[in-house]
Amino acid sequence: MYHGGTNFGRTSGGPFITTSYDYDAPIDEYGLPRLPKWAHLKDLHRAIKLCEHALLNSEPNLLSLGPLQEVDVYAEPSGACAAFIANMDDKNDKIVQFRNMSYHLPAWSVSILPDCKNVVFNTAKVGSQTSKVEMVQENLQPSSASVDGDIKGLQWEIFVEKAGIWGEADLVRNGFVDHINTTKDTSDYLWYTTSSQFLQHIFTCSFHVGEDEEFLRDGNQPILIVESKGHAVHAFVNQKLQASASGNDSVSSFKLQSPISLKAGNNEIALLSMTVGLQNGGPFYDSVGAGLTSVQISGFNNGPKDLSIVNWTYRIGLEGEHQGIYKADGLSSVKWISTSEPPKEQPLTWYKAIVNAPPGDEPIGIDMIHMGKGLAWLNGEEIGRYWPRKSSIHDEYHVPRSWFKPSGNILVVFEEKGGDPTEIRFSRRKTTGFCAIVSEDHPTFKPESLDQDGTQDYKNNVIVQLKCPINTRVSTVKFASFGTPSGTCGSYTTGDCHDPSSISVVEKVCLNKNKCTVELTEESFNKGLCPGTIKKLAVEAVCS
Repeated sequence: MYHGGTNFGRTSGGPFITTSYDYDAPIDEYGLPRLPKWAHLKDLHRAIKLCEHALLNSEPNLLSLGPLQEVDVYAEPSGACAAFIANMDDKNDKIVQFRNMSYHLPAWSVSILPDCKNVVFNTAKVGSQTSKVEMVQENLQPSSASVDGDIKGLQWEIFVEKAGIWGEADLVRNGFVDHINTTKDTSDYLWYTTSSQFLQHIFTCSFHVGEDEEFLRDGNQPILIVESKGHAVHAFVNQKLQASASGNDSVSSFKLQSPISLKAGNNEIALLSMTVGLQNGGPFYDSVGAGLTSVQISGFNNGPKDLSIVNWTYRIGLEGEHQGIYKADGLSSVKWISTSEPPKEQPLTWYKAIVNAPPGDEPIGIDMIHMGKGLAWLNGEEIGRYWPRKSSIHDEYHVPRSWFKPSGNILVVFEEKGGDPTEIRFSRRKTTGFCAIVSEDHPTFKPESLDQDGTQDYKNNVIVQLKCPINTRVSTVKFASFGTPSGTCGSYTTGDCHDPSSISVVEKVCLNKNKCTVELTEESFNKGLCPGTIKKLAVEAVCS
């Protein structure tokens, strides 16, 4: 995959596949080149392009150069020739002989020779810079379009869903229906509520608890046991969230077992079943289904109560969904409550705020790490589902900058189980610096040096090309070493062989510039250091 993407709204498959469809592609889901992968692939394409005539006009001849080394040669009668030398040893570098010349092959790599003589590309030798990309967080800023001259603080509005049936029920059944067959994927949500039917109205029913039940006196709690084909459920008793459970991306079915609080007399049980993306492949994936299969409550004097065989009332979706309160033309469909301090850790709550677009022109994400699970919209466009991810400091979801207006942007979030909306942040995906490490034996070539007779002058100086994003410059050179530096981007260290003038050379060429080119020449660096050692230049710099 060349370009990452985002599955907005409820289009993510799964179950439990996030909106991000990136997979470390050369261009990320935000539209930024992922360096060095993008540039390394570009260099590969350019090298293959130089072999084009030989590849298209001759047959390959495979020759062995060693136990795990071989070369594919494409030779034309006219003399044009291209070769691909491979080292399939994944642990050791090798030196091979080909056409009376020696070639150094890093472990598990291929070298490309467009003239069967000069190496212009090796898959293991990366010459491109590595971009340091960060998600720079921005507080939600109140929009001047949302208040009359006073923008001291962000104003929130909330709407709380009723746990259970709202409006007219969709159906009443003895036992359980399949979630997907019932909702037809018009919503992630399906309410299962214990109920009775009176006339033409549906009422939440009395699940009756006698006053003689021992758990009412001894402090023990009855246990709610829910089994489901997937994908998740929130259990409410008497309008209060008692427990939640879910499957995962490997096994969508699950079992919930949790103590619940029941009172003497009538009790209302409402179960919110959820899908989290539908399976879109595999054997019989269309018949997998979802939803509850069994509900029991243990802890009663006379043994467990099996609710799987009683009447259940069903309601598809949420009231806020049906009213379209995430869209401009549906905002007035419900009564919002205005507050500067929105409630935290409150389930079944819609949050709305009117905000400015983040500054700059960088791609945007929204960080939902302090929220639980739910859905989010901006200006009526559905960002998608969010839920906690493992081992994550931040939890960003891509929001296209084209969805934003300069001001008056309507952000709507539906939170299922509870979170802190005051901690929601926009994030700008920003390149804050770069690193590069290139050896003096790095393959070099310039396409413009191709002679009219078809030969190529490949003997160019090794260079390190460095570039900051548009409208930024190199403000600091944090590290530079010509010699035997080691480490990775952000943690380079000098080796036993080090040219002390390295950092001043790089600063002279690059400081306060948007882009620069550092040549690994005798004029720039002391190439006489450490004779017999292949030296490298490592650079780390900050862009601002």
